Amino acid sequence: QVQYVESGGGLVQAGGSLRLSCVVSGSTFSVNAIGWYRQAPGKERELLVGISGGGVTTNYHDSVKGRFTISRDNAKKTVYLRMDSLKPEDTAVYYCNRLYPPPDYWGQGTQVTVSS
Repeated sequence: QVQYVESGGGLVQAGGSLRLSCVVSGSTFSVNAIGWYRQAPGKERELLVGISGGGVTTNYHDSVKGRFTISRDNAKKTVYLRMDSLKPEDTAVYYCNRLYPPPDYWGQGTQVTVSS
């Protein structure tokens, strides 16, 4: 089974930055499209952005467009999410997972908390 291990979350003040990492094991990483998702308290999980094996990105969710940047290092089997200009409404658990087919299981995620 493919495993997704997220890290890099934490507590940050509004306007600050974080970089999340997602290490993927158990798959042919370089050909897989991977997405970053998040789930805020009381809300459904949402897809923020995806990236193909060749580094082509999907459209960013409007709420993070211009502030978040996805990238990947196939040699390290790692996908990153650089988050700048963080807002309190970005507070959520962040997950990475495949894009296609839709995920049917999830890792533990990494908590991001943005204080005002």
